[in-house]
Amino acid sequence: MTFAILYLRSRRVPLALAVALGGAAVIWTLWLAFAAKPDIPTYVVAMTILLMAAVLSATLAGPDENLDRTASLRWPWRRALHLLAGLGVIVIVQIATLHTGARFGPAALVLRDAAGLMGLTALCTAVVGADRSWFLPLGWTTISVMYSQEGTWAAAATWQGQLPGNRPAALTATALAVGGLIAYSLAGPARREAAEYVR
Repeated sequence: MTFAILYLRSRRVPLALAVALGGAAVIWTLWLAFAAKPDIPTYVVAMTILLMAAVLSATLAGPDENLDRTASLRWPWRRALHLLAGLGVIVIVQIATLHTGARFGPAALVLRDAAGLMGLTALCTAVVGADRSWFLPLGWTTISVMYSQEGTWAAAATWQGQLPGNRPAALTATALAVGGLIAYSLAGPARREAAEYVR
């Protein structure tokens, strides 16, 4: 139990959870209060998932990535479990609204975008580090929901803004989810230079 508490605190999990849940709650409350219909649009769902994934990305690395690598622990399964727990938080929170007056959904859309964006965030964490891992998901998702396109290749490129059931979008999200899970689990967060720790 002590290790779990220390691990969660070192990764700033309680704060990240509070911010992620609070952000989703604000969007849900605003939609409930001011919208004429209960179904939240696809682009708002995608941006809410992006917000939660970006906040949770801060937990994908500890204060010293190099120290993690020297510890005599089996990190790959712990990293995978951590990433899947973050995915679970996003999906559960959004799916829980399906029977309320403001609904994130449908479930297939939430699962696709959450898995794809968490995978993309994890992949970026393994390449550029947790501090910068939200840059690409933010830019890609913003463009995708604003300029969602039809057609196989266009739908694959703008997968975040596609309707649920779109096959190219699902394949892109699955590839990112699997790739991110494998890369982050095996490699962990990218190493920072020594100068980056002195701030």
